Order: sequence, then C-alpha cells, then structure tokens
Amino acid sequence: MLTYDLSDRGRQPLYACLYRHIREDILNGKLRAGEKLPSKRALAQHLKISVITVENAYAQLHAEGYIRTVQKSGCFVCQVERQPQPAAQAPATAPPKRRVYFMDFTSNSICAENFPFSTWAKLMRKTLLEQNTRLLQAAPYNGVACLRKAIADDLYHTRGMPVSPEQLIIGAGTEYLYNLIIQLLGREHVFAVEDPGYGKISKIYQINNVGYRRVPIDRQGLDLQKLEQSGADVVHISPSHHYPTGIVTPIGRRQQILHWANQSDSRYIIEDDYDSEFRFTGRPIPTMQSIDKHEKVLYINTFSKSISPAIRISYLVLPEGLSERFRRTMSFYACTVPVFEQYTLAAFIAEGYFERHINRMKNLYRTRRDSVIHAILQSPLKDRVQITEENAGLHFLLTVDTARSDREIIDAADRAGIRLSCLADYAGQSDEQFSHRFVINYSGIDCSRLDEAVRRLSEVFI
Repeated sequence: MLTYDLSDRGRQPLYACLYRHIREDILNGKLRAGEKLPSKRALAQHLKISVITVENAYAQLHAEGYIRTVQKSGCFVCQVERQPQPAAQAPATAPPKRRVYFMDFTSNSICAENFPFSTWAKLMRKTLLEQNTRLLQAAPYNGVACLRKAIADDLYHTRGMPVSPEQLIIGAGTEYLYNLIIQLLGREHVFAVEDPGYGKISKIYQINNVGYRRVPIDRQGLDLQKLEQSGADVVHISPSHHYPTGIVTPIGRRQQILHWANQSDSRYIIEDDYDSEFRFTGRPIPTMQSIDKHEKVLYINTFSKSISPAIRISYLVLPEGLSERFRRTMSFYACTVPVFEQYTLAAFIAEGYFERHINRMKNLYRTRRDSVIHAILQSPLKDRVQITEENAGLHFLLTVDTARSDREIIDAADRAGIRLSCLADYAGQSDEQFSHRFVINYSGIDCSRLDEAVRRLSEVFI
C-alpha cells in the first residue's frame, strides 16, 4: 500500500500533495510501468483522507499521462521516461565565517546604540500622516524638493554655502553619484585622485574605463606641481579632512587648486567632504565650493557617517551651469532613494534634530577618541608612538618606533585578535614616509576592551 507523509504540504491542497508524491514515485521507478495503483477507497482509508481527495489526485495524474484507467479494473502506471539519478555530490561547504576580532581598528562603523530611534520613528509616522499619497508618487530625478531645500539651508548655516535646492542631486550613496559625475563630465577626461587616498574612488574610475592618475600629497594636501604634470582635467580631493592622513588643506593651497581649474574650461574639482561634520576644535573648515567664483567645484557629501550607512542617502551640489546640463541631458534617470526616506530625512534636518544629533555624536566621539589616546599613552607604548591628526574626523594616525615591518605587525596583530591597517595600504606606490604609520578608526570600538587591546598591541609593536 502507498504510504505518504501528507503533513509537509505547506499551503498546497491535499490532493496536490498526494499527486506530487505519486508522480515522484513513478518518475524515480518506485512505481513501475503496468503496476496497478490501490483503489481510491482503499488508499483513502489507508491515508485517512477523503475519497474525493484521492479521486482528484488520480484525475490529475491521468490528465498528465502518468496513469491510465481500465474500466472495472482500476488505475495502472504508464510507461514514462525515468528521471536520471543525480550524481553523488560532495557535501556543500559552508561559507567561511566572518572573522570576529577582539578589537577592530579598521572599521569606521557608527555608534549604532546612539541612533535616535524614537525621533526617527516619530518622524516616520508624521511623514505617513502628512505626505499621504505623495509617498506613492515617483520622486523628481534630483530628489524631493523639501529634502533638497533642507540640505541647502543646512549647508548655508553650517558650511557657508549659498546654494539653490535646484543645484542638488540626491542619490543612494556616493558611489552612485561618482558614476553620475563621470557621465556628466565625460569619459574622455582624465581624473586625478589623492595618493595616498580612499581606494574605492580609483576603483570606480577604473571600472568605468576612464583614465585616472594618482597625485601625491604633501603636508598641505594635493601637490600642485604633480597635479600640473599629471595631465588631469578633473581632480578629486577631500580638502577639509583628507582620508586617511587627516590633513586639512590651507586656504593658500585651495586657492592655487582653484586657479589651476580656472585655466581651462574642461577642468573641474570634485570636493569630497566626507566626515567633515566631526571636527573637534574650532569652527568647520570652509568648503572650496563656498569660495569658488567660476563654477568649478562639484561638492559631494553623505549622511552615512553622520546618521547611518543604512539610510544610503548622499547628495551632490553642482555648479549652476552643470546643474542645467544635468537637467537637460540626464534627468531621465530616476532618483535612487525611496521617497519615504527622503521626506523623513527632510523633517529630521528641518526641525533641528540633525544638528542636535551631530552635537551629541561629536561629544560622544570626542570622549571615545580621548579614551583610546589615553589608553595608548598610559601603556608601554607611550615612549614609542606619536599620535597625529586627531582633531578631525573619526580616526587618527599612530606612528610607531619599531624594527618590525608593517606586514609583520599587521600579521602579528591579527594573530592577537587585533585588526589594523597601515597608511601604506592606501598608497599607490611604496614610500618610506608611510612606513610604521597606522590608521586608527575608533568610532565603532568597544571601549570596555581598550586596555586589553592596547596591551596586546604593545606586545605586537615591541
């Protein structure tokens, strides 16, 4: 008698589950051609189901040609081609587990427990009530108007940038905006990137098949003479807080770079202001965009660090001429940020929550930075290290007096459960000035483990 477990049917009708089991037995040869099936009543009693369920299953099998019915004799299995047996396969290997470090100084994650969940939830509910059917409409190509206005107002009050909301483009992450910039300016341009610098930028230019040059930086930022020699048309810089060196480009060098751009109609500057909100001493550094008089600076920033990377909202401020070109040639692109998140963020900024959140996070990160530096200077490392560029952004440089190579140190730290990155990893070519300098990201660390982490580092460095 046919015996099946019909409890695994999920949302399938009972007859469909029975049909599937009998069909599989026919295809794999358990029920052979010519073999007689149990009567409908007998099978129903055996499986404790209704006769109509068996009738429906048999009817489906007959309709598809798996069984034939002989009047007054019953149902018989038809001759069908059997399914080939799958070859024995090695058991699938589980994906490698992500390494969990005792302390990770390479991650620039945010302090998630301080995200303003209650405020954000309140604004989401308010957005649902107030915006109503607007949430079902597609956003304009450059983002919803109220978010662009909120950002423009914030840039004016905090960064001294008198920009129009029409100059802003809202996008899902800076990587997406970089791709738009390449298309807007043209792939025939040669792009210059800082060396050392953030590696993802050059990878984006590379995958877009555009020429790019690595231009060295000195103590004042991008080396202007090397920029002239590079043959680049567009330069990508982070003058307010360079990553990873932390250098702030002084006004004199900024003016020189602007003068370089003004010498040709095809030259532009991409000012990446990532991390600029977290400056712990003095006022925010004025942007290059705010002193640009000839429409040469494209300003780009993100809320990934100031609020959360999960929000995936970044923005681009174009000079008025390029803004009009974008509208004319690229406005067919749909905005990549959901409308709901845009309205919520607009309210978060316009109602003052963003400014208060930044102030709270600055205090928190300043305390966290001080704890890391204090732990290092109270350890056996205190006479062998130098800490620099600690007053802006969420990382600093640690220069160590050691005879071990950078690679030996990183490997030894890895074995000790400490994840490190060195400045040389961000450079396109080796240079002695980068040796023994390590990038310490502290925004997402567990301060309760600091003393033990620094103790392990001391053993690694010494």
